[in-house]
Amino acid sequence: MSGDLAKLQGTWNITSLEADGQKLAPAAFQGSHIVIKGKKFTSVAMGAAYEGTMEIHASKKPKTFDLVFTAGPEKGNRNLGIYKLQADTWMICLATCGSERPKQFATQAGTGVALETLERVRSAKPRKASASRPAPVQDHASLDGLIDDGSIGDGLVGDGPRTELEGEWEMVEAIFNGQPLDPNMVKFCKRLTRGNVTTVLAGPQTMLKARFTVGSSKNPNTIDYVNPHGATKGKSQLGIFERKGATLKMCIAAPGQPRPTDFSSKPGDGRNYTSWRLNKK
Repeated sequence: MSGDLAKLQGTWNITSLEADGQKLAPAAFQGSHIVIKGKKFTSVAMGAAYEGTMEIHASKKPKTFDLVFTAGPEKGNRNLGIYKLQADTWMICLATCGSERPKQFATQAGTGVALETLERVRSAKPRKASASRPAPVQDHASLDGLIDDGSIGDGLVGDGPRTELEGEWEMVEAIFNGQPLDPNMVKFCKRLTRGNVTTVLAGPQTMLKARFTVGSSKNPNTIDYVNPHGATKGKSQLGIFERKGATLKMCIAAPGQPRPTDFSSKPGDGRNYTSWRLNKK
């Protein structure tokens, strides 16, 4: 192994992120990282886990790379990008959809292009990482906290009865582990629920796709995600929700943590509080 691929080996933390012309607040990507081992990569970004192989073409100007996803929400897709590498700083500009490679290190609304800056992690004891092992909850903010290793796949179809959560919802507010999500990013997110499957998207990116159960006879109403794979396999994420007309609010605990008793999120509690407005049923 030689060249830029050799220089990229190791763990890289995302320190800035811009998508579709919107600069994301640090709360949205805190703890997100990419691990390169050989030609393989694993990553956790905004709560979703990804895995695949990386193809680098360092002789081109600008330098180019392709991500071929083998697990996670993007499984089966190939994303085209360009990059700069200088010592311990790695900048990538990636097309998250479509077959056109970015030509410059910038994003525009409606393009599905993401611009990221990453810094190398240097430690006497390198952190272990895989597509099924998320960062500790206190170190990252995720959409509802669920890490999906791709085994449930994009073909997951809701086959349960309709619930109060049915329909397409626009995000109104989000607080992850006590950190509010930037309003510009809030406008970027939506939730789609069909039967017993809910999907959360940030622009073109799938951040969460999971089965759930609700307990509508409780006060407050309860909602449980069951993590079928990964480090939290078999554990439920316990939450509460409340719907009033076209408005919905939810509070979800970290995997293995007690069910919230109120709709709040404070630094260090690992909870994710979100509120939504019904767009269409």
